[in-house]
Amino acid sequence: MNKTENQMLVIFGASGDLTARKLVPALFNLYVAKQLPEHFIVLGASRSNMTDAEFRSKVVLESTYLKDRLKDLKPEYIDAFASKFFYEDLGGAYDLDYAPLRKRVGDLNDSNGTEGNIMYYLSTPPTLYETIAKNLAEAGLSTQNNGWKRMIVEKPFGYDLETAKALNKGLQTHFKEHQIYRIDHYLGKETVQNLLVTRFANSIFEPLWNRNYIHHVEITNAESVGVEKRGGYYDSSGALRDMFQNHLLQIVSLIVMEPPIGDQPEEIRNEKVKALKSLRIMKDYKTLHDHTIRAQYVGAEINGETMKGYREEDGVAKDSLTETYAAIKFFVDNWRWKDVPFYVRTAKRMPTKVTEVVIHFKSPHHQIFQDTGMHNKDNKLIIRIQPDEGILVKFGVKVPGQGFKVERANLDFYYSSLTETHVMQAYERLLLDAMQGDATLYARADEVEAAWEFVNPILDYWKNGKDVCMYGYASGVWGPENADELIDGIGFWRNPGPNLTDDPGFCVLT
Repeated sequence: MNKTENQMLVIFGASGDLTARKLVPALFNLYVAKQLPEHFIVLGASRSNMTDAEFRSKVVLESTYLKDRLKDLKPEYIDAFASKFFYEDLGGAYDLDYAPLRKRVGDLNDSNGTEGNIMYYLSTPPTLYETIAKNLAEAGLSTQNNGWKRMIVEKPFGYDLETAKALNKGLQTHFKEHQIYRIDHYLGKETVQNLLVTRFANSIFEPLWNRNYIHHVEITNAESVGVEKRGGYYDSSGALRDMFQNHLLQIVSLIVMEPPIGDQPEEIRNEKVKALKSLRIMKDYKTLHDHTIRAQYVGAEINGETMKGYREEDGVAKDSLTETYAAIKFFVDNWRWKDVPFYVRTAKRMPTKVTEVVIHFKSPHHQIFQDTGMHNKDNKLIIRIQPDEGILVKFGVKVPGQGFKVERANLDFYYSSLTETHVMQAYERLLLDAMQGDATLYARADEVEAAWEFVNPILDYWKNGKDVCMYGYASGVWGPENADELIDGIGFWRNPGPNLTDDPGFCVLT
């Protein structure tokens, strides 16, 4: 296990929701698990006027996100954790002289023994990333002469390829690439990381992980909620930017990548970049028309409750053409995956919340046990990322009785069965990795740009192409009916239920 050195975490935008909702609970879990270093403090930096005591009360002592965790603990134990938090008011804007911040950081470093090691977490709008990086550098807070300096930035990382390149260039002007950690909380999920172990640690899978044995790969990311209070942001983003370009292409890269030389961060990241660069970029309008589907949810009644349509949500334009459903078919141009189609979809207002990967294996070349509907009973490896996290293998067994009737059986594993094992939450794992300088689960600049290179033509086609349809689907169903037409020779997606081993199609009748 890597050593976690003494350090200070400086959170820009610390008065915002992310700090109290995700970051502080993750830090508290690390504190309880004794994963924090002996000398560790957090300095919140924002434009709100707060004292240290008020900040501690907001994010720890009176936090609704920690309430249940703290209720049975001793006051002195809680106070010891809260005492690690401090606050610095940046004034009216982030684009100011950071000399006062530098003095506060220096004083806290000297009094708390953090040895000059600083992690900057930018929990701010992306438009401020370069400004903050520039001001830190000008204040001498990015140099590594006395302790290391690292910077974590949240998504979205760019709005398209051009803005992503500009943002990379801007950050790299003030911080070196190895200091920059682009966080994607999906990669912090144990089940996403388990894709690597499932593939490379098991001889029953890796020899089959290619075009000779795999018919197609299917990835579903479904959310049961709508855009909720994010209508204004979402209407300028859409499903492709919000989920596909980052989270889902990260999952694709882990499926597609070649075996790395070893488990070192750069070895794994090198292969992920090569995987993303091998995705066949769709350029001609016919391919883009045939291989992409976009749609919006419309109003419906679910369990007696009336759901708004997307265009009725607060902050959404009444004539919006922003997709809440995106389904993409694509291919990978390398030896391993030649002619194997990948089908990836992401959507809001689906019947259930679920993310899973389904590896569909080819049928045996010579079928001796003929059975009607065998094409619906292919061998599958299902990796459930959330909820009911686990792995399911579907394989053929003989139905008892005369003859050789074949049915599919399940062989499954659930993370919940590991009762004595603490499964880290995504931010918990990612924060600890960054504290230890492990960038395995963080995106590199060229990785981000490779993902945008694939997505950009789709976005351009949806915006400027001719005969581009925006389909509608009722809230609570599995997207537009024509989405099944995307899947050649099979006819339909696997519509998963909330439980990993649900076999029937899952839906909510409206």
